Formats: sequence, C-alpha cells, structure tokens
Amino acid sequence: MKKQLHLFFTALLFYTRIPCPKHIDHHPDSLNKPSRYFPLIGWIVGFIFFGIFYLSSLLFDTNIAIVLALIASILTTGAFHEDGFADVCDGFGGGWTKEKILHIMKDSAIGAYGAIGLVLLFLLKFTVLLQLFSISSQLNNAFLILALLCISGHSISRLAAISIVFTHQYVREDALSKSKPIAQHYSWKEVAGAFFFGLVPLCILAFFEWKMLLVLLPIWITRSYLAHYFTKWIGGYTGDCLGATQQVCEIIFYLSVIGLWKFI
Repeated sequence: MKKQLHLFFTALLFYTRIPCPKHIDHHPDSLNKPSRYFPLIGWIVGFIFFGIFYLSSLLFDTNIAIVLALIASILTTGAFHEDGFADVCDGFGGGWTKEKILHIMKDSAIGAYGAIGLVLLFLLKFTVLLQLFSISSQLNNAFLILALLCISGHSISRLAAISIVFTHQYVREDALSKSKPIAQHYSWKEVAGAFFFGLVPLCILAFFEWKMLLVLLPIWITRSYLAHYFTKWIGGYTGDCLGATQQVCEIIFYLSVIGLWKFI
C-alpha cells in the first residue's frame, strides 16, 4: 500500500500542480510505473472542474461558471495537456519530416498553428460544455449525472491517451524532452489499473443512462486515428501527442454524449 501511495503521489505531482509530500520527486524510475493512476488523476481534475462550476453557478450564470471551471482545471494541471496539444498543432502543422516535426514540438515557443489550435479548442470546449450542461439540467438526478459526466470526460480521455503507450512506440530520442520518463516500461498491472480507473466513472454513469457506454466507440475510433496519424508521420508518439489525444478525446466524449441524448 505504501508503494502504491508513492506511485499515486508521483503521478499527481507529475500531472498536476496539487501539492504532494516533500519526499515525492520526478525520478525517472518512479515515473515509469504510475501510468495506471493517470486516469485516476482525471477523477480529481473532473471533480475540481465540477465543484468550481457548481459553486460558481450559485453566483453567476452558466457561461461564467463554465469559464471559471475551465480556468480551475487548467490551473490544476498547469495546462499540461493543453501545452501538448499546442505543440502538436505547431509540429504537425509546420513540419513535413519526422526530424522537423520533433524539433518544432520541442521548441518551447508557441507558433501560429498552436495559438490558433488553442483558441479553437477552448471555443469548441466552451460551446460543447454549455450545451451539455443545458441538456443534463433537464434530466432526473441532474446533479449526480453532471458530476459523473465531468469526471468521466477527464478519466476516459486520459485512458485513451495512456493506452497509446501500451500499443505504440515512443519516438523521442533525446533526454531533454519534458515527457521522456512517461511509462517506457509497464506490466499488465499498469494496463489493468489504467482501464479500471478510466472506465469506472463511465460504468457508474451507465446505471443512470445506459447508452453512455456507446461513447466508447467514437473515443476509440478517435484514439486509433490519432495513434495511426502520429505513427505515420513520426513513427510513434511523444508526450505532446498524448496531451493532444487527451484534449481531443475529452471533447469527443462531450460531443458523443450530446449526440446520444439528441438522437438515441
């Protein structure tokens, strides 16, 4: 149990800005092991997102509450995944060879593709969340369902991202990458743990809305396409690719939920 707590806090330290015990560090030997807890971090981020949204909605309208909740989630993760998304936009938008793409993604400066990508990402996420909250507020058990939706969106999208680690090759060759230590070695326990923590919130949600399980199909298709796209251009994935996958799959989750409620 003590070892697992250490691995959990290692994941929490690496993927968020939440304070952790002082003895937890970013040692590569520890960072290779806590991939099973990546979707569990999504529970925490999703809970914070929903909590800030709910409290803010008591004082402000839904638009402001969503923006404040988005700010809270970004502050919680330190824009870790959004940064990866922007780097992927810059790298694959401006590079035409593997070497050029990797070089651009490693550059800390944000380019036109990254800036435009982030603007469109947040615009789409805000619009989708606004419609999602509007629809869910009309359901029975609206409070609980909305909380589960927020947590599920963050956990299932992190599962989609980390699953790429289990099936594809890491391509960053230098030790300078900020995401170099991510899950280069794993066992069946990491795979089973990641799927458990990634799917539990969605399974609980399915008790209220069984059709929510159908969102797994578009998320898996999106994840598979992105993994194929990354492999086609650079031969595998980088940490930035995982961040981009998380952001895209989170939005695909929300879009899929809205589609299911409207047409099924």
